[in-house]
Amino acid sequence: MAIKFAERTEHLEGSAIRELLKLTQKPEVISFAGGLPAPELFPVKEMIEVSKAVLEEKGQAAMQYSTTEGDPNLRAHLAKRMNDKLNTNVTADDLLITNGSQQILDFLGKVFLDKDDIVLCESPSYLGALNAFKAYQPKFIDVPTDEDGMIMEELEKILAENENVKFIYVIPDFQNPSGRTWPLERRKKFMEIINKYEIPVAEDNPYGELRFEGEFLPSLKSMDTKGLVMFLGTLSKILCPGYRLGYLAASPEILQKFNVIKQGADLQASTISQMEMAKFFDMYDVDAHVKKIREVYGHRRTVMMDAMKEYFPEGVTWTYPNGGLFTWVILPENINATELQKEKALPRNVAFVPGAPFFPNGGGENTFRMNYSCMPDEKIIEGIKSLGEAIKEAIADAK
Repeated sequence: MAIKFAERTEHLEGSAIRELLKLTQKPEVISFAGGLPAPELFPVKEMIEVSKAVLEEKGQAAMQYSTTEGDPNLRAHLAKRMNDKLNTNVTADDLLITNGSQQILDFLGKVFLDKDDIVLCESPSYLGALNAFKAYQPKFIDVPTDEDGMIMEELEKILAENENVKFIYVIPDFQNPSGRTWPLERRKKFMEIINKYEIPVAEDNPYGELRFEGEFLPSLKSMDTKGLVMFLGTLSKILCPGYRLGYLAASPEILQKFNVIKQGADLQASTISQMEMAKFFDMYDVDAHVKKIREVYGHRRTVMMDAMKEYFPEGVTWTYPNGGLFTWVILPENINATELQKEKALPRNVAFVPGAPFFPNGGGENTFRMNYSCMPDEKIIEGIKSLGEAIKEAIADAK
């Protein structure tokens, strides 16, 4: 009997990053590939106390089913944090708790996309989002970017020429994969265009609190006057990803659709995980914890940037992020990053993520993404030195 799968499964691809991580499990490999938080910064001791407190105080409730919307205490904490840090004006009722922000990306497809609908995104854009949307068979238009993010003139031109755009997916702060951040004027112009065309926006903000220097910028959600911006947040980068807790802030009309989709998908996020995270906010200083994370990541960013200046050859450029987890490297046009990885870098026990999968319509073969959050100083320097040698050899071979 021939097994017949849904047509949408023919368009699905495994994550290039996840597949690569399998190759980097060897202890001798210096991996700049994953977007992983540093595990030594996880609040393990504090979470032991939090777990104990939750089970002692509300053990039966913590082990029971709960509402789809999520734990009220946790939603209240997250709404307050958004308002304090991002200049928004949301309440707990404006939020839905999900199993990581990746689940919201999948739900975006379920809520908005029919086959051949158009999704706009930055060029390049987050691979995990592109893969989530692909299940719903849309067409992608990637909007050109520069050092300040999405180019607004290009965005308006695309919107004027295409009627079936369902939503725009953007990461304005320390973008994955490029590390770029939109300046304030570009954010304002973006919202002018959005209001003109009334297109929904998914503002993904996993790294916004991880700013190393400079002023925090207002979120797109804080500038939203028409209920068009959906804000995607996560606790994975400021606390710990193993709890798999994300959250969506959106207008009531949009949030209701996501709530129904959530009910059909898995009923709710983990009750005990939500209660434990809410208890962490009750018991500990989250700002002090995030400050420690920023200091470590900011230092490692600087170590990597300095090493790249010293060891990377002329003709190679990269972004200098003011926060987040990533820098974006651009090689000479005749150097293929995937081949560099396979033939030169991995044999030297260094790994990165080739850039091509971050472009939904092709291109970017001479780019790659680097993560600096997970490795100690000496490993960063050693890895960059080896990678510099690999790049020099690839350039020499290409002549």
